[in-house]
Amino acid sequence: MKKIILILVTLVVTVSFAQDSLDGTWTKKGTLSLIGNQSSFNNWVAGGDNAIGVNGIVNYDVNYKDDTWTWDNKFLLAYGLTQIGDDDRWKKTNDQLEINSLAGRKAWGENWYFSFFANVRTQFTDGYNYTKDINSDYRTSGFFAPGYVTFGPGLLWKKSDNLKVNIAPATSKLTVLSGEVFTHNGGTTGTALDWNSSKNFETFGVDPGKSTRYELGFYLSGYYKFNVMENVSMENILNLYSNYLEDPQNVDVDYTANVVMQINKYLSANATVQLLYDDNAFQGLQVRQLLGLGFNYAF
Repeated sequence: MKKIILILVTLVVTVSFAQDSLDGTWTKKGTLSLIGNQSSFNNWVAGGDNAIGVNGIVNYDVNYKDDTWTWDNKFLLAYGLTQIGDDDRWKKTNDQLEINSLAGRKAWGENWYFSFFANVRTQFTDGYNYTKDINSDYRTSGFFAPGYVTFGPGLLWKKSDNLKVNIAPATSKLTVLSGEVFTHNGGTTGTALDWNSSKNFETFGVDPGKSTRYELGFYLSGYYKFNVMENVSMENILNLYSNYLEDPQNVDVDYTANVVMQINKYLSANATVQLLYDDNAFQGLQVRQLLGLGFNYAF
């Protein structure tokens, strides 16, 4: 666990110092979005629950390019909470911590590079399966529970910062579990588990009694951002992964679409849809949606 945090810190520090030592062109851009939603009902015959919610999103890019090298770094941070009705608990609606780094050295032509990438993905705080009885809530996930560290060499086709595809046929993927959670047995009952000592359940694909899982497989990532119309942009992020060592036909899919409709310099309407399929985490398609009006600041 400490080693993983050290990797995160090292990557951020490396990018920071590299900006002062490399002679090529650096481009830095990012957005901070604060998205809120609220509903209230008073003597409303049709019924409904009062609700308030807020989401904070940081999307920051630090990219480098010269005649030989290209190096793209993306930081995605997001967190959201909501409170509904008479329930005093604030529940998570969004929780994302992801760092992507992709380096390439000119191979041939204008757009092809030999590449190496690293991706670290987890969440900030604990996730819970909520029940009506607050004392019955149980932890289902947390910081590096799970955490995913993915890296490997490959080939990069890059037209611009807004259009690129990376193919990595020898990618290592490490799933890390830390702490104790509550996991279901057969979907109906459950037992509190410590991943370091459990001998009964597999969680997020990690074998019982283990805290890590190693995979070797094929990884493809694509990024495409374009303007749908004036003041409306759409960002598409696609990641595909197939594990050579076990069930290679079960391809992990992670697709995110972010649409930003800019109203003026500071106000925007934001819509996000994420589709996630990972049979080690859940036997089905996971869907996350976010829509709201918010404050948008570019930096």
